[in-house]
Parts: sequence; structure tokens; C-alpha cells
Amino acid sequence: MQPAGGGRVVLRKGRDRRLKAGHLWVYAGEIQKTDDGLSPGDAVEVVDHRGRFLARGYYNPASSITVRLLTRSRDEAPDAALLRRRIAQAVAYRRHFYDAGESCRLVFSEGDLLPGLTVDRYGPCLAVQIATLGMDRVRDDIVSALQDAVHPRGIYERSDLPTRLREGLEARTALLSGEVPEEMEVILDELRFLVRLRAGQKTGLYLDHRFNRRALQPHARGRRVLDVFCNTGSFGLYALKAGAERCTGIEISAECLDLARRNAALNGFEDRCEWIEGNAFDHLRALDHGKERFDLIVLDPPAFTKSARATAAAVRGYKEINLRALRLAAPGAIIATSSCSYHLGPEEFLEVLRDAAADAGRDATLVEMRGQAPDHPIHLSVPETRYLKFALLLVRN
Repeated sequence: MQPAGGGRVVLRKGRDRRLKAGHLWVYAGEIQKTDDGLSPGDAVEVVDHRGRFLARGYYNPASSITVRLLTRSRDEAPDAALLRRRIAQAVAYRRHFYDAGESCRLVFSEGDLLPGLTVDRYGPCLAVQIATLGMDRVRDDIVSALQDAVHPRGIYERSDLPTRLREGLEARTALLSGEVPEEMEVILDELRFLVRLRAGQKTGLYLDHRFNRRALQPHARGRRVLDVFCNTGSFGLYALKAGAERCTGIEISAECLDLARRNAALNGFEDRCEWIEGNAFDHLRALDHGKERFDLIVLDPPAFTKSARATAAAVRGYKEINLRALRLAAPGAIIATSSCSYHLGPEEFLEVLRDAAADAGRDATLVEMRGQAPDHPIHLSVPETRYLKFALLLVRN
């Protein structure tokens, strides 16, 4: 990750303000010129239009985010030693919130000043996701640093991301070191879960919601739960552990539902669960037509938009599922509703919920507004690192 020949990227006049305010990205439109001979993936110096040093990062002209910054120190080289220090710092930060060896996100890209690198720990094994060319070129250094920092039994790469195409990279999955089983069991908050690091959708546990699942538990006792977009059943199982009477889960993926059933059985809850395979929108309408009512409803949909251009369609989708949930809510019910779409901000998300409540004719109180767990740290100057919204609503009438 060492600069090749001290190559420089020169910004246009007046286009350095975002970087000086702390952001870690340089867009192609902000660049005036680059030194001759730069190759994709090279480490470069970023300077203003007068040639004054701003930062160092790695370069990829194939991406609209042409430079991702690694350091603002002129004295710090973007090399393997920096990578090792950042990973060690990320691991040390998690010790404030998680026990040694506990499952969590160990590295969260820009949130840990390592753009393009994500690392999840599940028990003794690691899942690594490399999203950018700069990080792709230092894969061996990443593996070495992770081995020294946490001594995993095995490291598996899950870089099967469509966004890699924008970096000129192909999707990739591979065993990077040691042994990683096809399936393993982990324990989160005294609950047992099966995870598949080699396949599946983000292993199905969504660690960013872990503290939100805990926040749901005080509201669960004695309630009938509907867990929509339930994936492998984690929200429902947290509710059942806290004393919920029964849980119905809806999920379109047969593979995820199979894991949900097995997770329920692992925890002794199989007799208190019902799992429905199919489209969540269709089944919410069917439940409403059947006059079903629930005391605790969880909505954890996938991102309905990953671009600003599709925000209007996403708003319609979020409003629809929340409207359906409000119609299914018994008086006094709790609705736990979330959005992982960065392009729909917290206030816009609350506006969607207000509109849905008005259309449903329900009075709703915001009990709590939450976000992602602390192992997904938010960089204050990179708003893209704050993506998860999680609202607890009390339906009064």
C-alpha cells in the first residue's frame, strides 16, 4: 500500500472543503489533474490546487469515488504497518462493548478509517469483505494483521458484492486461512444461532441490530409477535426469550426459514413459532383481511433503495409496510420498525411513519429512536456510515 513514485492527485480550486471537514472520499469531479503514470490501486498524495498536502489514500479511476483516504498525516505512510495499527485499534475499541472472542463486527470500513474493508467475527472464525481495489491489492496484509490481532481459527472472504463491479473487480469468495466450517453455532445474549459464513445473506444475524433486539425485550412479555422479513428469526427469538407468548415469522427465503426453524429448535422455542414463506407485502394484506391482530410487530426490511434516485419508490415501500403493520396492531401494541437505507434519513423515516399512522387512523407515540450497534461506529464526518434507523412505536388506540 506504499505510494508508487509519490504520485499526486490535485483537487480543483474550492473542491477541498469536504476533505478539510473530515470526509474520506474524493470524487472524480473534484479532481483537477493527476500525475502521469498512476495505476489503479496505487497509494497517492491528495493536494489542493496550490499543491498543499491534504491526505494520503488509494486511487481508482474506474470508480466515481476516485480516492479513499487512509491518513491525513504527512508523516504516516499508507503501508502494511498502518493497516496493522488500524485493525489493532478497531479490535481494542470493541473490547469496551464486547467480551473477548464475542461475535461482533471487528472492522467497519470508513467507521474504522479503513475504507473498503469489513470484518465480522463469529466465534473463532472471521468473515472478511473487501469492497474496493485499494484493499483488494493488500489482501495478504489484511490476513496477516487479522491473524496477529485476534488469532482466528479461520478466515473466509465473502466479497460477493455487486458494488465491486464499480471498482473494476469481480465478486470473490475464498478461504483465506485456517478452517471455516460450512455451518457453525454461535451464542448471542444467551441465545444459540446457526451461521453459514461460506454462504447465506450476511450470515443471517445482522450484527448491527444486536442492541436493538435487546431494546425490544422489555416490551415482549406475554405478547403475540409478528416478525416481518424475519430472515433467520433473531428478533422473534429474542422476544420469545423475554417471555413473548408466540411468534409468527414471515420470510421469502426458504433457506433463511430453514435456519429460523432450526434456531428456534436449538433454543427450545419450536412449539411457540410459526414460519410463513412468501412475500411480506402479500402476507401482511392477507393477515389484515383475516382480522389478525398482534401485540408486537417487527419490521426489518432490506434496503428499498441504494441510490438517491430511487428514494421516492423506497418511501412508498416503507409507507406501505408500516401502514399494514399499523392496521395489524392491537391497541397498546409495540411496533419495532427499521430502515437500513442511507438515502432515507432519520427525519425522512419518521415522516414516513407519521404519514402511515395518519392513513391508518392510529395514534402512535415514538418510544425510542435507535440506530446501529457500537461495533458499527459512525464517523461524524462521513454521514454514509450512519445508515440504520430503528424506531419503537406505541400504538395507543
